[in-house]
Amino acid sequence: MKKRDAKRQDILETAYRLFLTQGFDKTSVSQITAEVGGSKATIYSHFPSKEELFVECMMAAVDDHITEIVAQSIAQLDGSVTDPGTVLHDYSDRFLHFVCSPDIVAVRRLMIAEAPRSGIGKLFSAKLGAMRAHVVTFLSQLMATGALRKDDPQLAAEHLRALLEAELLEPLLLHVRDDLPGEKEISLAADRAVAAFLRAYAPAGH
Repeated sequence: MKKRDAKRQDILETAYRLFLTQGFDKTSVSQITAEVGGSKATIYSHFPSKEELFVECMMAAVDDHITEIVAQSIAQLDGSVTDPGTVLHDYSDRFLHFVCSPDIVAVRRLMIAEAPRSGIGKLFSAKLGAMRAHVVTFLSQLMATGALRKDDPQLAAEHLRALLEAELLEPLLLHVRDDLPGEKEISLAADRAVAAFLRAYAPAGH
């Protein structure tokens, strides 16, 4: 890893920990600098503003994992896939395990709380759009094989995400429940979300 890349990663990891434990307001660039070494100019050479650093480190916690989850699902696809239920369930199960984890629930709460500040919401939206492009590619491939009916894959990705998040994630975000869902609960929620999704996107005649 190049020295500059290593420094950037050190800044991201330190900022992520501080933002998550202290929030945006109580975390200063000076504090991050004190922990990673160097000067404020070093941090600003990597990130134009505290807001952009906040968005980058929050999204770095999400992007790599979602990319890996989708890549695992795409690897299951081949031209013989006619029943998408299994591959969609596997993706959905992995997705729910990740988004319902304590750190990611905390990240989502923080993202929502800080969204009105200095364009942070717009920055998050742009980053999320780029990340979700991987899911769009996954669903596009299922549509190309005929396993799903041809439609707007971006809209289909939003529908699948909404179905997956509504049952388990929303209660966690809103503190309606504090206990984490177990393996069986996640698997059943994935089953129900996929079943609803397929009722909307199954090919004609299925």
